[in-house]
Amino acid sequence: MTDEKKDATMRTEEYKLEAVSELRFEVETGSDASVQLDLLEGMAEVFGAELTKGRQITFEEGAKVAVFTWHEVLLLACLDLSHLAGKTEVAYIAKETPMVMYINTHAALEQMRQKAEKEKTRGPRVMVVGPTDVGKSTLCRLLLNYAARLGRAPIFVDLDVGQGDISIPGTLGSIVVERPSDIEEGYNLNAPVVFHFGSSSPSHNTQLFKLLVSKMADTVNQKCDQSKKCCSSGVIINTGGWVRGAGYDMLKHIAGCFEVDVIIVLDQERLYNELKRDMPDFVEVLLLPKSGGVVERNSSVRADDRDLKVREYFYGLRKDNKDSFYPHPLHISFNDVKIYKIGAPALPDSCLPLGMKSQDNMLKLVPVSPSNGLLHHVLSISMATSMEDNILESNILGHVVITGVDMEKQMFTALSPSAVTPPRNIWLMSEIQFMDID
Repeated sequence: MTDEKKDATMRTEEYKLEAVSELRFEVETGSDASVQLDLLEGMAEVFGAELTKGRQITFEEGAKVAVFTWHEVLLLACLDLSHLAGKTEVAYIAKETPMVMYINTHAALEQMRQKAEKEKTRGPRVMVVGPTDVGKSTLCRLLLNYAARLGRAPIFVDLDVGQGDISIPGTLGSIVVERPSDIEEGYNLNAPVVFHFGSSSPSHNTQLFKLLVSKMADTVNQKCDQSKKCCSSGVIINTGGWVRGAGYDMLKHIAGCFEVDVIIVLDQERLYNELKRDMPDFVEVLLLPKSGGVVERNSSVRADDRDLKVREYFYGLRKDNKDSFYPHPLHISFNDVKIYKIGAPALPDSCLPLGMKSQDNMLKLVPVSPSNGLLHHVLSISMATSMEDNILESNILGHVVITGVDMEKQMFTALSPSAVTPPRNIWLMSEIQFMDID
């Protein structure tokens, strides 16, 4: 693209933000679209992470962003001037925002942390729930960032296997958040705990999901036992948008496993009233509105978001139209790895061994024979070293994508973040697929 054509497609605008207002914008979807944001005057933040003067922030295609500024009493600033350059689908200033309610929620959680620190007990264990597209992930990020800015180290548990922020789709993860997430790059993923689920919805294998939730709760409790700071800082749990029927039962299971004492319901009174009715008395259930900037996504957009998440795992964030990472093709013999999927086809109880139930099949490891059916599937590399290990509950080292199967030579070609052959040979097959066209 020539400079003249590039200039013709770009626009530069200045936005003045009053106190307690926010600039909302969506970056245009399409090839190489991006928006550059500069803070010129005052103080502002993006989902609880502070903008810095002199540092240009780039948001890539599909990003939904809200730049917020507080009253001067809170942040010693009453006016923000932000400079926006690039291609946007939507850009407007909103004066009605739920941020005051969100900061009040943070303040209440901080009081609970202070009490826990003083009494040497657990800090707040918060579960954020609600249907799809109400801003659960954003609220979690905001609460985590505010806590980290005060020197806390809360544990973030992401149980949204379809649109999670810690690892790729089809996984559950947790991290300790010791500093605010980077506005461009997200959370610092140092030493995450990640479990393989293998699908984008808990409904595909509820038995496995419940098992992994229980295991994740155990790992969180162990971390709290090891770290007084994490213990008093508490836990923030993000959940998926499945809230009806078996999905509601799953929320109750999560609450019980993690012993949550605060549940934040976003934008659904029915769910709020059901949880108020069913939760123990010690659980505080709050109803908060969603932000007006939340964007509804159809199934196609969700699939694109999942694909982008997998791509970022291998190639990193695009900056200046260039990838941050450079993955490698690995050539691996069929004999060097053992591939399994979790869950066997359901059979009538009458066809099963005595005492065995059909749901038990959903926790069974099924060997996968090498074939072209593996093409484009994401595979998780288990930390397990043998079949004697508890493979289902083992942490994940990383992921590869099968990009080629040579039946004649008995070889796989796998896209890997590293040029080194993975140190473990037990790989778990996911329903998530990724077409590597780079």
